[in-house]
Amino acid sequence: MNIYIDFDDCICETARHFSGLVKDMFGIDVPYENINFFDLQKSFSLTDQQYQEMMVEAHKPEILLSYAETPGAGETINGWIQSGFDVSVITGRPYSAYKASRKWLDEHGLSDVKLYCLNKYGRDGFYKSEDHNLELEDYYKMHFDYAIEDSPHAFKFFEHLPNLKVLVFDRPWNKDCTLPRDSYTRCPGWKEIKSIVG
Repeated sequence: MNIYIDFDDCICETARHFSGLVKDMFGIDVPYENINFFDLQKSFSLTDQQYQEMMVEAHKPEILLSYAETPGAGETINGWIQSGFDVSVITGRPYSAYKASRKWLDEHGLSDVKLYCLNKYGRDGFYKSEDHNLELEDYYKMHFDYAIEDSPHAFKFFEHLPNLKVLVFDRPWNKDCTLPRDSYTRCPGWKEIKSIVG
């Protein structure tokens, strides 16, 4: 069994942290429940400059390491690995965030999980050729049975796998999106994800 897992807002509570970060940095109060768009600049009504400042701050190693684990993530993922499943975390975080992201996983008992950076959203201009960085053509050669993802913008990366079962982690910014096909299932949390995958 091969499983794809997105990092932010599937394994850790990134958007909840961003809500507090934006309030501290700019005095803009948007509760987590009101983050209605995956586009955080739009959700927080940030200027271009504010958005850039927020993204720089949010990707500092000490900030990345402070994100809270999504309840049930570590226990479920480790259970899959112990059952012989092949688990890959494929994140849209930039290459510069790899070391802190790897450390976060290790510190949360997920040292056996593979971690790859994939430029999902065209936001990173400094990717380097490393084993843990995926070019799109390499990603499209990979096979997965299940994918766990929160971003509707990432659904296009699953079109080459017609038999893939996509478990959409229920978040405010995807609550109104139309799921592309019957193989997509909305899941409130890791308990429900575990019950589907096994």
